Amino acid sequence: MKKKVSSASVAATGRWTDPDGARMPAGEVHAWGQGTNQTVCGLALSREALQRFPHVSWADVQPATGRHADEVTHVCRRCAAGMGARRDEQRWSRIDPRP
Repeated sequence: MKKKVSSASVAATGRWTDPDGARMPAGEVHAWGQGTNQTVCGLALSREALQRFPHVSWADVQPATGRHADEVTHVCRRCAAGMGARRDEQRWSRIDPRP
């Protein structure tokens, strides 16, 4: 049985340094539960050469709203689904109802 992850940090393929000198994730990002050696989607951190960013939360690397997403090129869809993202974030509504 898989453990449900409610909050996660970030593991990424690259890194960059912000003007304050803090390490930030770059490239492809994955959700990573601290205390484990794998991402939410099941990739082994060492085998995939992913760098850990325990000080950056998963919400902060989302390109639409995150503050640390400047250098993020791709967000893992399987990790996003494991963290509760939906395919269509906008709710359905009828624009032109039939008479």
